[in-house]
Amino acid sequence: MKQVVQPAAGGPVEVLDVPRPTAGPAEVLVRTVASIISPGTERAVTALAQSSLLAKARARPDLVRQIMRKARTEGIAITTKTVRSRLAGDLPLGYSAAGLVVELGTAVTGIEVGQLVATGGAGKANHAEFQVVPGLLCAVVPEGVSAQDAAFTTVAAIALHGLRLAEAGPGSKVVVIGLGLVGQLAARLAMAAGCDVAGIDPAVHARATAAGSGVLALDESGARTTAQVVAWSRGRGADAVLVCAASPSSEPVMRVPALCRDRAAVVIVGDVGLQLSRTPFYERELSLRFARSYGPGRYELSYEAWGVDYPAGQVRWSEGRNFEAVLDLLAAGRLQVADLVTHSYDIRAAAQAYQLIERRIDPYLAIRLTYPTALAHEGPVQLRSQPKASSSPGVGWIGAGSFSTGTLLPAFRAAGFGRLVAVTSASGLSARRAAERHGFERAVSGAFAVIEDPDVEVVVVATPHDTHEELVRMALKAGRHVWCEKPLALTMDGLSEIEAAWDASGRQLMVGFNRRWSPAVLAAQRALEGTDAPKFLVYRVAAGPVPDGHWYADRRHGGRLLGEVCHFVDTAQVLIGADIQEATAISSDAFGVSGNEAIVSLRFADGSLATICYGSAVPTSGKEWIEVMAGSRRLVIDDFRSAKMDGRTIWKGRPDKGHRAQAIAFWHAVQGGAAAPARSMLASMRATIQAADAGGGRG
Repeated sequence: MKQVVQPAAGGPVEVLDVPRPTAGPAEVLVRTVASIISPGTERAVTALAQSSLLAKARARPDLVRQIMRKARTEGIAITTKTVRSRLAGDLPLGYSAAGLVVELGTAVTGIEVGQLVATGGAGKANHAEFQVVPGLLCAVVPEGVSAQDAAFTTVAAIALHGLRLAEAGPGSKVVVIGLGLVGQLAARLAMAAGCDVAGIDPAVHARATAAGSGVLALDESGARTTAQVVAWSRGRGADAVLVCAASPSSEPVMRVPALCRDRAAVVIVGDVGLQLSRTPFYERELSLRFARSYGPGRYELSYEAWGVDYPAGQVRWSEGRNFEAVLDLLAAGRLQVADLVTHSYDIRAAAQAYQLIERRIDPYLAIRLTYPTALAHEGPVQLRSQPKASSSPGVGWIGAGSFSTGTLLPAFRAAGFGRLVAVTSASGLSARRAAERHGFERAVSGAFAVIEDPDVEVVVVATPHDTHEELVRMALKAGRHVWCEKPLALTMDGLSEIEAAWDASGRQLMVGFNRRWSPAVLAAQRALEGTDAPKFLVYRVAAGPVPDGHWYADRRHGGRLLGEVCHFVDTAQVLIGADIQEATAISSDAFGVSGNEAIVSLRFADGSLATICYGSAVPTSGKEWIEVMAGSRRLVIDDFRSAKMDGRTIWKGRPDKGHRAQAIAFWHAVQGGAAAPARSMLASMRATIQAADAGGGRG
């Protein structure tokens, strides 16, 4: 399928062939019929991507701080690699569209396959032939409303939410500053609500369009414009002002007090400068409010990702219900949008639309993208031909996140896995880029396409945690060797089913517990050989907080105890060298969701004990520290940079957590060498699940 993207490193907008995305339980797969480019918002995205690194840093100081923290704790080399990986990514463009429902997630209700729906972005919807959208951001289009008009819904919901914050009712005098697309829609929605509207914009075309819909359209000429607004409002000033302009200058907002009546409402909808003087706002006691996108629910994980709606009695106008309100106004004929379209392009020529915006070739408002009824390409995206002969087993890759492509894939290639056959990811776009950059023969849609591919002998599962159990079982039953990133499972039943499938398969199963292959741990194992005394192990981890919006905070994925602490349980088992007999945990409230602290305690068959202290503090002197006491002997591993026994260095080098060595071990296992230690890894996973169940560590 075709998708429009902006490379994060800069350069022009591109239209790519990518695999079809896949919908999750709370999502809907939609075949796009029409989408609307929002020039102001999307131009801001492309302009930032095309700017210099210094300009990017100035625009996102929060990301700069994250990079500095990472450099202090993990080193310049790893941090540089991470930054380059981010810059090699793409920004999907678009957030307002309409199309036909193709597939529904299991948790989606109120929508049927085949219905025409308006779709909202939330980082998912985009200018593409197929889009995956949160179920609550799909609104069924009423009969009589075309897909071309319904495609305006999300942009119009931004304007509608701003109007709701202004609390302007019938007869109110509303001023709209900035008559771009959002400003035009705000003016029309205000008139549909019974308000009188004046709009201010320096652009002739924007004023003419607004005037044609009944708006008092005014040029910005300072005192003269102010006098016109005061006269129009019978000498009182506006009841509400919506600032829909997009400008780094603070001038649009500083113009507002002179236009307002006493105690009027001012709503900032556009991206404008906010270097304000207090006095003019104070003297009229103005209420200054900020509109956050489409309405309540925006940026809320429970609403957009989990599909948990607000009760209408508590939140009448959520973002999804704002969509419905826009569609109802379109159906009733009280909102007209067709005349706002100044340009239309086929999706295949979308790059020309962004050139129009960038170069301002013609006056524009709404720019519509259309989609062919017959798809140009719907199957796998073939990037390389199949080799004539290869002794290397074919690898299929499920999941193309930053760790997967930045750490795991290079380790596999270095280990000898030379034939990368197929890769898939939820978005399709990341699968295409992973295939390009890492040498896969093709990018495909969905995990089934990877597992069932006859050229695939080894399946790597590097997806969000709640999918691991099913994918591993499927791959083993299909006769594939499996590498699964931790955790292997989230429940005891799921783990037992995987173990049964592995026993029946005769294939190799590897879990991404890489630390047992790190040079520091291997050296420590050798140093501890022959020690008969029970051991006492303390493992301290400063993991850092979960970034805002990270999928780790989603309860469906089991939290950080199951997702991360399993690493340290496995390392402890390897260092002790005995079976785990009992595991328990003490954790803070909501651990696993908020990423707070926990203590995991392990008792081993030989009488040894281990304590894992896991916290969300920002690491300042290293993330991980391990101490093992065995009789009179003392072993210390310092963040996998060094290992010392009784104060004597037994290994020292660059930080190495064993990723490459583990991949090499898996390569030999698949080729018929020493088997992967699956039984031991299953035991580590079982102990972690036991600890989580005992300590309430699932969130």
